Amino acid sequence: MANSNKKSNAVMTLNLKIWRQKNSRAEGKFEAYTLGGVKPSMSFLEMLDLLNEDLTKKGTAPVEFESDCREGICGTCSCVINGQAHGPVIGATTCQVYMRNFRDGDTIVIEPWRASSFPVIKDLVVDRASFDRIITVGGYTGAKTGPHADANAILVPKPDADKAMDAAACIGCGACVAACPNSSASLFVSAKITHLAMLPQGHPLRERRVLRMVEQMDKEGFGHCTNIGECQSACPKEIKIDFIAQMRREYLKAIVNKRPEATGKGGSG
Repeated sequence: MANSNKKSNAVMTLNLKIWRQKNSRAEGKFEAYTLGGVKPSMSFLEMLDLLNEDLTKKGTAPVEFESDCREGICGTCSCVINGQAHGPVIGATTCQVYMRNFRDGDTIVIEPWRASSFPVIKDLVVDRASFDRIITVGGYTGAKTGPHADANAILVPKPDADKAMDAAACIGCGACVAACPNSSASLFVSAKITHLAMLPQGHPLRERRVLRMVEQMDKEGFGHCTNIGECQSACPKEIKIDFIAQMRREYLKAIVNKRPEATGKGGSG
């Protein structure tokens, strides 16, 4: 018990290499910091808080990074840690990574998401408005709003409900883009499309939705999916690449139904 208490009370000294960039137009670079007094029980963001307290005392500008819920829900705490989106823990966001996953004297390299569609705003903060624009063009239903409906008012088969819930787990953090060598947003977009495609409320706009969202994804400059699978490995909600196949099927059906010969509206045949 004594040894266990001693280990839990130990503190670490870490060597940090952090990307610093004044603004979106400035050139960035890595800067090195040595940080002591890091407890294994601290979260990764608490460690950055400790660093910023130290930098502020020294009169140095603190490191800018994003955070909100710090509970693995919002996905804003996006960092690439030692080359891995969200860090070394599978199925966890940056704020859910604890310093007990590192050792005293370790060097930790911390970067922002690396994708042209996620331009750096400052330091570790990137602009993910491209995701918002994709959602805006089609990530919604045509169902009327009003009083809360009874849970059994619209029956949904359990396999469909389960698949919709699995897809809806996506928090839009962008780790899939950061991890993909092609900077593809296919996992994010496919999760949003599948989530609504599996529910009756999403059926009226089903074809229009997939066409618009895929088109907007391409307009935003995201790369194409080549089934490498890094997105699935980096996703903090462990969303499967099966949804990308679902998106492709949805897109193909929408394209076929859009043709004049398929709809009966015009055509030479």
